[in-house]
Amino acid sequence: MTDNHDRGLQFDLATLIGRRRALTMLGGAGLTLVACAPSTSSTGSADSSSVGAIPEETAGPFPGDGSNGPNALGQSGIVRSDIRSSFGSSSRTAEGVPLNIELTVQKAGGKPYAGAAVYLWHCDINGDYSMYSDRVKNENFLRGVQETDSSGKLKFVSVFPGAYSGRWPHVHFEVYPSLAEATKAGNKITTSQLALPETTCKEVYGTTGYTQSVQNLSRTSLKQDMVFRDGVEHQMATMSGNVQSGYTASLTFTVEG
Repeated sequence: MTDNHDRGLQFDLATLIGRRRALTMLGGAGLTLVACAPSTSSTGSADSSSVGAIPEETAGPFPGDGSNGPNALGQSGIVRSDIRSSFGSSSRTAEGVPLNIELTVQKAGGKPYAGAAVYLWHCDINGDYSMYSDRVKNENFLRGVQETDSSGKLKFVSVFPGAYSGRWPHVHFEVYPSLAEATKAGNKITTSQLALPETTCKEVYGTTGYTQSVQNLSRTSLKQDMVFRDGVEHQMATMSGNVQSGYTASLTFTVEG
């Protein structure tokens, strides 16, 4: 059975519509949210020397915080850096090209947000989400929570996500003021998404296991994507590495709180 990945997007569609309507009404004033917009290189990587506020985005599909189905945040084992394998009753490991995800969370003015917590999740090589999609409903891999260090930094060890129909390749994340708040899904600061550069996606999708992603990527673009089409400057990851040794996706962003 093929999962309808738009189910989660529809669940949070009001959030997207509200955000875009607000930006339209604000017009030029809306630019204050991205006043320090970083330049984007030919590979789609953002210049992290200029950091802007991360846009608020939909948590769908399948956030796993209890708002749209099963709750992953309350499960013992969710706090971890390596999210490749399931925890608890299953130990299955997700397949794919290795990907480290390094995030730096800042407060306004560039001050490191020490002690914040990030819940991060994404689909697997087939475009399926653990805990929801039929093929991996009994898994909880590719989900995890980490706390930022004194520099506002944290890292997840994962695999490169596939591309599913209708969406640009991406990673979901939520920011909380503390680890305690994250593990009870309370007092969330922001929800956003990290975009993966086209050049890297094409390199990865040329490897074994990503055949369907090649077709799905060819049918969409950042300008068509319902999340990123209004601007991706503050969400585009900076990439390093290669398909042989794996990649690192880095993103520095600012939140309020």
